[in-house]
Amino acid sequence: MVPQGSDRLSQGDPADAVFYIQKGKVKITVVSEQRKEAVVAILGTNEFFGEGCLTGQALRIATVATMTDSVIVRLEKAAIVRVIHQEPAFSEMFIAHLVGRAIRVEADLVDQLFNSSEKRLARLLLLLANFGKEGKPEPIIAKSARRRLRR
Repeated sequence: MVPQGSDRLSQGDPADAVFYIQKGKVKITVVSEQRKEAVVAILGTNEFFGEGCLTGQALRIATVATMTDSVIVRLEKAAIVRVIHQEPAFSEMFIAHLVGRAIRVEADLVDQLFNSSEKRLARLLLLLANFGKEGKPEPIIAKSARRRLRR
């Protein structure tokens, strides 16, 4: 059990493992050279973080801290690579996680580019409240942003 508020990994640490959240919620933040901090993601139960080590990332680019008491499993890089190659069911689940994360990041970018601060705040609050799905946030793109994207 990792207590609430504990850093699980820090920006600049060696990137040598992937982590799986069995229970709980974490916040992923980055700090610029000017010491500005930004929250880039909030992840929950059944999600992974630290996947950058699988693409050759030598150092962590973000800090991960628990937001609630959490159970987090560390998967060494060699072990997860082996499981990806040997276990098709795990590979499918892991790829679905990565694609889902990419879709969520894309939706966040669209939100940032096209929506007012009020709409972005409303979307963020709905995501944090897990609106639309039990246990998992559902991306919400305002109708006005969809119309602009279709043009």
